[in-house]
Amino acid sequence: MSVSAVNENRKSAATMMGYLIVFAGAVLMLMPFWFMFVFATHTSSDILSVPPPVWFGSALEQNLQVLFERLPFFWNNFAMSLYVAGLTTVLNLLFCAMAGYAFAMYEFKGKGLAFAIVMGTLLLPQFLGLIPSVLVMSWLGWLNEPRALYVPAACTAIGVFMMRQYIASAIPKELLDAARIDGCGEFGIFFRIVVPLLGPAFGTLGLITFIGSWNNFMGPLVIMRDMERFTVPLALRALNGMGDVPWGAISVGSALATLPMIVMFVFASKRFIQGMTAGAIKG
Repeated sequence: MSVSAVNENRKSAATMMGYLIVFAGAVLMLMPFWFMFVFATHTSSDILSVPPPVWFGSALEQNLQVLFERLPFFWNNFAMSLYVAGLTTVLNLLFCAMAGYAFAMYEFKGKGLAFAIVMGTLLLPQFLGLIPSVLVMSWLGWLNEPRALYVPAACTAIGVFMMRQYIASAIPKELLDAARIDGCGEFGIFFRIVVPLLGPAFGTLGLITFIGSWNNFMGPLVIMRDMERFTVPLALRALNGMGDVPWGAISVGSALATLPMIVMFVFASKRFIQGMTAGAIKG
């Protein structure tokens, strides 16, 4: 066998091994989702049995009934999560895009220091600002109000960084200069020229922001007081304190809670991949 044939066989074997590793990793990551949907159709006794069930059962209707009996405001909680996550995402995209555009395209005094301060906030633990945030929300009279969840999250450091990097690498300054020569104002340039070019960045940041807000547990825990205003993660956690733990009901509630994220990922996955790979290949 020739040397070239041996090298070709080695490359094929390495490629096959890479595919197997990726496939095994995908199976491991999907297993929790699989068991969540399977457990949603089984009773608590079945779920706690050894070995646990690996295929769908017939207790879905029973688990749904338990879920709605113990959480009569579940759809209110679901709507609250959608409202908070959706508004947080929209505000985050708007303000992070504006801040990233300013850092990428404008020159002003203290620009480097301001950007360093914004990036420095990423080094602070999230829980460090929890108590001050609650105190500020209490002073504003926003406790038990959804605005206390989406207003502080309306602009994030990681979002500003992502937008700045994308705008600096994907949008030429000459395009903006040409618009200024044609008489377009600064807000007109941003909304009519820059925003339509931010699709991949919007898809990436929007997906990250929506999932982060939807899964937020600590924020609603310290802000919300009434159960009908709980978000879905907090409402499902409340099931643990209602006598025996209804694992089947928790599983079916968790399965319902993942549906918006799955829909978001399906619609934003193409933009997400484009945004994550933007700037990786430069001519």
